[in-house]
Amino acid sequence: MSPTSDLLAAALAQSGFHPRLPQQRRLYEAAKAAIHQQRLAAGSKLPSSRDLARDLGIARNTVIAAFEQLAAEGYVVSARGSGTYVADLQAHSATMRGVGAAPQGKPAASGATAVARPVRLSRRGQELASYAAGPQFEIQPFAPGEPDFSSFPFKLWQRLQNRIWREARNDLLDYGQSGGHLPLRQAITEYLRISRSVKVEVEQVMITAGTQQSLDLCAQLLADAGDTAWVEDPCYWGARRVFQARELKLRPITVDSDGMALNDADLATRPRLIYVTPSHQYPTGAVMSLARRRDLLDVAVRKDAWILEDDYDSEFRYTGRPLAALQGLDNDDRVLYMGTFSKVLYPGIKVGYLVVPPALINAFRSALYDLQRPGQLTVQATLTDFITLGHFTTHVRKIRQTYGARRELLRHMLAQQLPRNVSISKEESGLHLVVELPHGVDDVALAQRAATLGISVKALSTYYLKPQVRRGLLVGYAYCTPEQITDYGRQLGALIAAEAAA
Repeated sequence: MSPTSDLLAAALAQSGFHPRLPQQRRLYEAAKAAIHQQRLAAGSKLPSSRDLARDLGIARNTVIAAFEQLAAEGYVVSARGSGTYVADLQAHSATMRGVGAAPQGKPAASGATAVARPVRLSRRGQELASYAAGPQFEIQPFAPGEPDFSSFPFKLWQRLQNRIWREARNDLLDYGQSGGHLPLRQAITEYLRISRSVKVEVEQVMITAGTQQSLDLCAQLLADAGDTAWVEDPCYWGARRVFQARELKLRPITVDSDGMALNDADLATRPRLIYVTPSHQYPTGAVMSLARRRDLLDVAVRKDAWILEDDYDSEFRYTGRPLAALQGLDNDDRVLYMGTFSKVLYPGIKVGYLVVPPALINAFRSALYDLQRPGQLTVQATLTDFITLGHFTTHVRKIRQTYGARRELLRHMLAQQLPRNVSISKEESGLHLVVELPHGVDDVALAQRAATLGISVKALSTYYLKPQVRRGLLVGYAYCTPEQITDYGRQLGALIAAEAAA
């Protein structure tokens, strides 16, 4: 047996290969690794396919297939009548770099360890990477904005989905070429007309992969790099990241108890986009007053701006009817309205909707298809049945009652321990409470201390773009059992009380 056969036999005997990997792929991988590691030197001759097959105890066709793959990828070269030789990969790399051969007297290093070069991100990439939001929003007790998806009706959904698959419809396996599954768009149209007073025709509804994609489409189609976007202050972090990634200039607009509050300095600027959460401001919970809504619509017309209305949790209002959408007051087609099923069903469903003015239908439908290649039509078809058969209404009613009870329990547990200089928000909607702290309390440090107890609350000050004037904690209650709320609520209340008294 030749030295090369011995080397390859030893490599094949290693246990690192997947058990289902074909033998020809094993031989190819072993030879490729040996060439990269320079255990098979450039220019060395490989045994003939017949000899190597005999030495390794495998079929000759297996060796031929491995050799052909190595040759196709440039690892070996064959010379008719002479044999197969290991290619000079370093010489090839030098040629590709345009540096030529190594200088005389300085041969190319053999077996040198490659030095990792620092990764170069774009400016927007550096900015995005500097704020890793994901780990801060993991599912833990009191994480704000997270629904209790453990209560999702899995078996019911599975039955509906199985029925869709049994129909074996080819049209549901394609991309969504017209803004999404038509029956789902029809169901959403009817739902928004009745529950949210949205003025909408089915052609205006686009199915997206959630609010983030809806915002990104708006930023790409309606604004250019360097344009100004008015955003609420404090502001939903996901919207900020989308606008910054599209290189928009953010102008933070103060939010008070009546929502976005424009001043003369704000009105002196010209926004291209205006991002608002008027029915339940995130994160403060403020509801935009009717007067502010009308003023904002007038401003959008005067400044030729587009209003992006994010109605992210309208289903969770615990007293009275849901508030009407801002879009329903719009007589000039300046509002793009968006919502999501991630809060009502489960986060990973990644299905949202975007209602665009009639003049934007063709542009948005084309961009959605060209940029995103939307799919998951089987999921959309299942969701359609879930809505039209009445299961959606039943599910929302059930979880609304559950969340309302948990909200009151959390408020009770905290109120038992909090001093008078600490207040709890009273808005009867949403998935979190805001605990307002005295000015001298560091809410970021307090949130970090809570994390050591396994409690995931968020510091209100981190949502501000301007120097913040309010400090507090966002405390979620949806993804918590009553037992957890009682236990962790008592711990969090004691922690806040101790900090506020210090």
